[in-house]
Amino acid sequence: MTSTQPPLHALGVAALAAALREKRVSATETAQHFLARARSHQSLGAFVAIDEAATLAQAHAADARIAAGTAGPLEGVPLAHKDIFVTRDFPTTAGSRMLVGYRSPFDATVVTRLAEAGAVTLGKLNCDEFAMGSANENSAVAPVGFGAPAPVRNPWDTARIPGGSSGGSAVAVAARLVPAATGTDTGGSIRQPASFCGITGIKPTYGRASRYGMVAFASSLDQAGPMAHSAEDCALLLSTMCGPDPDRDSTSLDMPSEDFSRTLNDPLDGLRIGIPKEFFGGGLAPDVRGAVDAALGEYEKLGARLVPISLPRTELSIPVYYIIAPAEASSNLSRFDGVKFGHRARDFTDLEDMYKKTRAEGFGDEVKRRIMTGAYVLSHGYYDAYYLQAQKIRRMIADDFQRAFQDCDLIAGPVAPTVAWKLGEHGSDPLADYLADIFTLPASLAGLPGMSIPAGFGAGGMPVGLQLIGNYFAEARLLNAAHRFQQATDFHLQQPQGAQP
Repeated sequence: MTSTQPPLHALGVAALAAALREKRVSATETAQHFLARARSHQSLGAFVAIDEAATLAQAHAADARIAAGTAGPLEGVPLAHKDIFVTRDFPTTAGSRMLVGYRSPFDATVVTRLAEAGAVTLGKLNCDEFAMGSANENSAVAPVGFGAPAPVRNPWDTARIPGGSSGGSAVAVAARLVPAATGTDTGGSIRQPASFCGITGIKPTYGRASRYGMVAFASSLDQAGPMAHSAEDCALLLSTMCGPDPDRDSTSLDMPSEDFSRTLNDPLDGLRIGIPKEFFGGGLAPDVRGAVDAALGEYEKLGARLVPISLPRTELSIPVYYIIAPAEASSNLSRFDGVKFGHRARDFTDLEDMYKKTRAEGFGDEVKRRIMTGAYVLSHGYYDAYYLQAQKIRRMIADDFQRAFQDCDLIAGPVAPTVAWKLGEHGSDPLADYLADIFTLPASLAGLPGMSIPAGFGAGGMPVGLQLIGNYFAEARLLNAAHRFQQATDFHLQQPQGAQP
């Protein structure tokens, strides 16, 4: 690129795709540029696997397709994947010692669809073990350049957490190590790290994106989504990622993919934005509230109307989630027993002893905590008292949203009660992490689409995200509202100190 053009890492997905399509830069040059940035910012701990030869081979193939005139919509654009998606060309660990050294014989459907659109994989990104966490401090895998496991660091303040479980994805995008990344959201794991790192992330309606090849945490909640700088970039990625996958994912919706960019520029005149009173109580930090209120004021300037609503069972979402999700996790993680794949204890006396030692060595504290909780609530005598009751309240939470959507088109509020906290601050109190999910859990339990967009800054100059929640299949409307806000503000363009060359 010429000296008058911005550096490649300053470009988003849409701009970079255009530059590649117009042959202003090659896919190989682009891949080399981002690989160099990943190497020079290893101290952030974002990447857990990089294979330059595999990446450059994909880039050379992309250049050949561009030259032949058969380029896909994302041809040559480098992406990185949360290490919860299995990949043939890169190892998959799910952030756990249980899977260190594992290589999948196939790609996850989301990975395949992005590759078919021409995207080039830069590597795998750090995450909380089996996606269980809100801080990305639970990974048991050493990041690239580290000799031992280490937490991912927020590029806005490297003494703070990036959020989780998709913390590596959020940091890689925020620090301009990659223009976009995949993430997964079970209870807020796309939206919360996007908020803490000042980027855009969207969780689509449950079932919109295939879960095939995504290492399972809680199967009725897990959903894949993109993380990027802007709503426009997320729309391009989501259009590729979504679509039915009936032969491989029984929870995949029989809905064709759509062009989520088609309504990005529609005006917001008359848009009704619901403001749930439960999201603005005493637990919300004043600095976060100030940024969110200012963002809502900007929406009023754009022609939207704010409508007071109520989601009365918001507080119940925490106990409901932390019954249902661990219950599903205890079932999903039973496959990791040292028999067919993954870690196996070296010294054991019999099969039962192998199971016990393998799982004791392979799983971290947070994963063990959730397995034990899940096994307890599913056990005889407690299933009716806990798990069944939680499922009933989950239905009520979904009903609350449907009543609210009778009066509004979208719902807006904070993503988290505070900005990102210091590394280790919640180390001895896992409940503090759980409580930080209060605003993201309701939409996850209801299976609704939700997103986080940069909306300003709070204490310590840390980013604050605005959460937007839509009704089922309202991704295009969410992205439209986010895009118009980003046209009127520049929060999504701000770069942290940790992103500097």
